[in-house]
Amino acid sequence: MKLAEIAAALGCALDGDPHIEISGVAGMEHAGPGQLTFLANPKYIHKVKHTKASAILIAEAVPGIACLVSENPYLDFARALALFYQPPEPPRGIHPLACVAPSATIGENCSIGPFAVVGERVRIGRNAVLHPHVVIYEGAQIGDDFLAHSHAAVREFCKVGDRVILQNSVVVGGDGFGFAKRADGSHAKIVQSGVTIIEDDVEVQSLTSVDRATVGETRVRRGAKIDSLVQVGHACVVGEDNIICAQTGLAGSTVLERDVLLAGQVGASGHLTVHEGAIVYAQSGIGGDVPAGARISGSPAFAANEWLRAITAFPRLPELLKTVRELKKKVEELEKHVRSNATE
Repeated sequence: MKLAEIAAALGCALDGDPHIEISGVAGMEHAGPGQLTFLANPKYIHKVKHTKASAILIAEAVPGIACLVSENPYLDFARALALFYQPPEPPRGIHPLACVAPSATIGENCSIGPFAVVGERVRIGRNAVLHPHVVIYEGAQIGDDFLAHSHAAVREFCKVGDRVILQNSVVVGGDGFGFAKRADGSHAKIVQSGVTIIEDDVEVQSLTSVDRATVGETRVRRGAKIDSLVQVGHACVVGEDNIICAQTGLAGSTVLERDVLLAGQVGASGHLTVHEGAIVYAQSGIGGDVPAGARISGSPAFAANEWLRAITAFPRLPELLKTVRELKKKVEELEKHVRSNATE
């Protein structure tokens, strides 16, 4: 594809030879001749002169390389990737080895792969793709343009919106972790009678569980993106356009408002609210409500700027403790000397 064609497809201004042939895209350090790369963070501008790429997506043109000038180079790089890579598209129709209940309703132009199972009274919209070994339990309702990779499961009576993507081994609507202790110390399972609702344009990465509620619902709101190995507990709410990174755990009844970002390995203790626009840094433990727009870190988590000062001081604590002891000893000696003089 010529560089001019890519510029037109992305709506970028072209600074350089429009006839350069581009065969693919790659990161700046790995790109070679005939490839397009990008610069999203201006602090790495010095790396541009070392790249072997034939062209670059960038916010402002630089000399020495053909440039596609973009208001959002990272987004346009993602769009450029789609010009060169399209995942395999399975054939439409129901594979002979799939098991689809007679009472299920399947929309137009769907692809249901071998060993996929669709239960009784399931409704699936148009253009859905169920790869092999996907299981949709009884009574589930799924919208248009659904994509489920192998071993994903949507449990009974759960609801999934339009343009939802479930990566491999995602479980939507598994039982919430609820038990009541008996007098003898054993645990009685609490029936998880609620559902999980996934709204439109949500993507859930591999090996993540979004549990159904004990009563009521667990809900993932529009546009949220959930990484691999995340646990969303019963009756949680994941807000619109949230980003939840890998190995995060949300205990029951955690509420995330819109535009919240949880970095990797964050833990929320449950029955709390993380308000709009908050950012929680990696390995933080959230034990209470987080104000709107806050940036917190640590375990227990508190304001990130204070946490940075605290963590800087932490390695010096033994030295500071030694100093405090020495000062205390000197104060005690001084007080003893003053009392001695007063007696005389």
